[in-house]
Amino acid sequence: MSKPASVRAFISGCAGLVLTPEEEGFFRANNPWGLIIFRRNIESPAQVAALVDAFRAVVERPDAPVLVDQEGGRVQRLNVPHWPAYPAAECFERIALRDGLAEGEAAARLGARLMAEDMAALGINVDCVPCADLRLPEGHGIIGDRAYGSEPAQVAALARAAAEGLMAGGVLPVLKHIPGHGRARADSHESLPVVETSRAELEATDFEPFRRLSDLPLAMTAHVVYAAIDPGHPATTSPTVIAEIIRGHIGFDGALMSDDLSMGALSGTLAARTEAAFAAGCDLALHCNGRMDEMVEVASATPVLKGEPARRCAAALSRLNGRQSIELSEARTQFSAMIAVS
Repeated sequence: MSKPASVRAFISGCAGLVLTPEEEGFFRANNPWGLIIFRRNIESPAQVAALVDAFRAVVERPDAPVLVDQEGGRVQRLNVPHWPAYPAAECFERIALRDGLAEGEAAARLGARLMAEDMAALGINVDCVPCADLRLPEGHGIIGDRAYGSEPAQVAALARAAAEGLMAGGVLPVLKHIPGHGRARADSHESLPVVETSRAELEATDFEPFRRLSDLPLAMTAHVVYAAIDPGHPATTSPTVIAEIIRGHIGFDGALMSDDLSMGALSGTLAARTEAAFAAGCDLALHCNGRMDEMVEVASATPVLKGEPARRCAAALSRLNGRQSIELSEARTQFSAMIAVS
């Protein structure tokens, strides 16, 4: 069996509950930085753990990143009956408004800590949370209750609490969707949103939670055009937005991944999208749907992970410090009480 190639700067999905021989060959030949799993890849705890182990065995990296979107509410890939149902981010906003911000933070932190326990038991070590987008009246419902509110300081505080809970449980958070999806009037899964708001207003509102969270290890871009900054490109493929806003105004120095390159907001071939994301300044390309023809195309346009992107990715993984101890039954009871009247 040949040794995997050098690590390439992309994150891939896979098609089903187990890796096919074709997928094993693809992962061995292309050695993606990480794997992301979805509901189609999840049947039972033992099956998920075996899938995670199989990926890491193929790429010969025992701590290779394995990601999942486990927000709670509408976006929860690990779900009943094998895993608890968790509330959406809006629940913690309600607690904060009713009982004070500290109580909201405590609930968000504990909920994320419990989700991390679920994930870490399977070998999953990255969660695409927190969503630091604002919930704004003009925004599309794709964000909605996934947001921690509409006020930047509160959103940042609750999002940070969730990130802390994940890291205490041995799981890295991914800050999304940088620099802010909340004002978008379209669902970027389907079409390209264009935000016409002035740069000054965006910096004071949408971008502010991300600025306050700029020390987090990983972030995911927004497939959103900010017309006042770069009218021709969404953030994912905009050198201007990434340099001036994400790396500049916001000050994010962690590893920056694209949102899913197969989404309807982007145009052109998968190879062209991938090349554009890297040219703009993304460190990692994310491709989620598990279609082998698309995976091959993304891989063909993805460089070996080296230089500053490699440094940032290594720095992110260095923050995986293992799980802190927790009395699980007691913590679940406490969390249930926290959210019972929210």
